[in-house]
Amino acid sequence: MMKKLLSLLLLAAATAAVWIVLKPDRQGSGTLTVFCAAGLKKPVEEIALAYQKETGTEVRLQYGGTGTLLSQLKIAKQGDLFVAADDGALADAKKLGVTREEFQVAKQKPVLAVARGNPKHIDSLEALKKDEIKLALPNPEAASIGRVTKKLLGSEWDALAAKAAVMKPTVTEIAADLSLGAVDAAIVWDSTVPQFKELEAVTLPGLAKHEEFATATVLASCQQPAEALRFARYLTAPEKGAVIFQKHGFTAVPGDKWAMRPDLILYSGGVNRTAIEKLLQQFATREGITMTTVFNGCGILCATMKTMGDSSNPKFPDAYYACDICFVPPVAEQFPESVMLTEAEIVIAVPKGNTQNIRTLADLARPGLRVGLCNAEQSTLGFLTKSMLKSMNLWDSVSKNASSQVPTADFLVNQMRTGSLDAAVVYRINIHNDSVHFDAVPLPADKSKAVQPFAVRHDSPNKQMGRRLLGFLREHHESFEDAGFVWKGDTAPVKSTEIVLPDWLKQK
Repeated sequence: MMKKLLSLLLLAAATAAVWIVLKPDRQGSGTLTVFCAAGLKKPVEEIALAYQKETGTEVRLQYGGTGTLLSQLKIAKQGDLFVAADDGALADAKKLGVTREEFQVAKQKPVLAVARGNPKHIDSLEALKKDEIKLALPNPEAASIGRVTKKLLGSEWDALAAKAAVMKPTVTEIAADLSLGAVDAAIVWDSTVPQFKELEAVTLPGLAKHEEFATATVLASCQQPAEALRFARYLTAPEKGAVIFQKHGFTAVPGDKWAMRPDLILYSGGVNRTAIEKLLQQFATREGITMTTVFNGCGILCATMKTMGDSSNPKFPDAYYACDICFVPPVAEQFPESVMLTEAEIVIAVPKGNTQNIRTLADLARPGLRVGLCNAEQSTLGFLTKSMLKSMNLWDSVSKNASSQVPTADFLVNQMRTGSLDAAVVYRINIHNDSVHFDAVPLPADKSKAVQPFAVRHDSPNKQMGRRLLGFLREHHESFEDAGFVWKGDTAPVKSTEIVLPDWLKQK
């Protein structure tokens, strides 16, 4: 099957692709308000200053314990971004309905902090319980590290809290107390310790394996999403924010390569255009990016990717929305995982009233009938149609009547409107909104369904943005249903190498 598809791709001739370049509405630089967990202050502050110098956009930072910030967000419902210190805080923000896009910025682990050299030999929870040891704990009602540690330690937390010398609302406050010698030990994030020269970390068995993500999320109250998303991209860019997080002792989670206005390249089968064109414009405007979208038959799209060589070519697409799963295996190396977004039915389109009384595919073989088919070497629909006809021993007889073989079904519909065709095999979607002029003749149910997968290139410099585009499309499934698709986008991703084609599509 793979060799067959590859040979078809190599034969695909160049044709008129539809290129669409989407540019966002112009938005001037303004001021961003960012609520940030106190433990992340040093790197975020430095990143914000660098961003302001580079872009001219002022970033106003408000720090506090994560719990305290969440309370403010719930009441005020203002601001552009929230930088949470842990997964639980992000989950709470989601429950409040105040979040949108998410950007993981760093990984953190809870540790025990002591004075450098550990002069009091504190190396266990039991040691913390000694009367002579002064312990500082983060308040679990206000600080993420406190809530996480309380959950991990269970009853041990209660014992430690009962003897704690001090309990404060932010991780930096208790680390500062320890640095000044006011206490002997404190439970903090591993990333907090390098920010204080006088401290060192002690790993405790009950905490060592646990890891949390610090995450920046755009707030639902944000009135300038393009600017907020640009700063979030800067926060995580490998050559920008991620370097600064690493410098301050954090384990950074690098995001996409930095560009002030990146260009996201999408290859899409022509059938998907009616459902996604407006959504792509909305996404480009929200993100403040340029989008280059190429709509064409999937055979041509795959052939184009093949001629580019490896994906290091800057014109290689970041994302690919195919017309059917059969055109994913040829590019599985670049797109190793797919999400099945939609399903489209293949039908025979006939003029309203069906005066030729066409009921089956066999009827398309009648002498003198002018039939429109898509090109099997250039398009998914053509490949599926030819395979379907061959499996029913109808290809030779029907193809003799094929007065037109084109890359996409839109051409066939236009030819039918002008009266140059008597029937055409198309997607029902192609005539979904034109019941005045066309009737649809259904085909065998087991062979007339095309499933459209969406995939993001594994080594794309805009991989996270591609995933956000997928999430955006999933949020707007009604657009696909209005266009006539059957929605399937709530399913789990599938490995491209594990896509199994039915036997009738494997025939030679």
